[in-house]
Amino acid sequence: MAVDTPTYLANCQALVDTRLKQLLPERLDSSLYQAMRYSLFNGGKRIRPALCYATAELFEPATSEATHRSACAVELIHAYSLIHDDLPAMDNDDLRRGKPTCHIVFGEATAILAGDGLQALAFEVLGGHSDDQVPAAISLQLVRLLASAAGPAGMVGGQALDLDAVDRQLDLAALQAMHNAKTGALINASIRMGALAAGATDQTDLNALARFSAAIGLAFQVQDDILDVESSTDALGKRQGADQALNKPTYTSLLGLAGAKARLAELHDCATAALEHFGARATRLTDLGNFIVSRNH
Repeated sequence: MAVDTPTYLANCQALVDTRLKQLLPERLDSSLYQAMRYSLFNGGKRIRPALCYATAELFEPATSEATHRSACAVELIHAYSLIHDDLPAMDNDDLRRGKPTCHIVFGEATAILAGDGLQALAFEVLGGHSDDQVPAAISLQLVRLLASAAGPAGMVGGQALDLDAVDRQLDLAALQAMHNAKTGALINASIRMGALAAGATDQTDLNALARFSAAIGLAFQVQDDILDVESSTDALGKRQGADQALNKPTYTSLLGLAGAKARLAELHDCATAALEHFGARATRLTDLGNFIVSRNH
């Protein structure tokens, strides 16, 4: 029986959290591990693992070990990135998902190390074991894919561009390039890793997923910019208007609120059209795309 998108997200969260808790058990109780658990289990929706699982479901009847590890790894990278984004040297945020940020609770030094620890753990998860059921060649490809998405050509590079853009007015092409890296790269990796872990090799299939991930990754950021204007601190779980306060370029500042909403609709249409290649098999991915563009936090 089909489940609705909130239920599917909850199911994916339960799957990935069970494994993540095995990696960071309560018995590891130093301040470092406490900070890592605090940031990893603070109410995230697990959208990136869900995209990984839903993509894999296009190609495999039962979820593989490689897919489970990919879902865990992308969430570990996402959690590390949020810790570092919130630091005083970055966005200087004191609220994340309705709770004090990691550096507010544990101090800046421990927060930096907690982010470092989560990042390293992501690649340890993908590396597996010498007697592994996941082929070494697949593990290596997954490591390379995630490292590229998270590194200077992807998420980290996008964050650097974001910092450089404070108090500057970017044109639309530059803004899109920044967010393709900062936000889109890890979303793209979640989808590509799900396909790779499930053994997808048909280039037409992979091209369709590339079009979907490019559109939905950018749509995610456009919706974030809209919410930063329209939503509230309570709904967002972080400071409303934070980008405006830092004088950062956004889709709403460049295009206006109506223009940003029009751009969001265009990207949503592109994402949905890309999945038509798969027919009814892509219903779950289509539903997740709908959720991403209509979420309220």
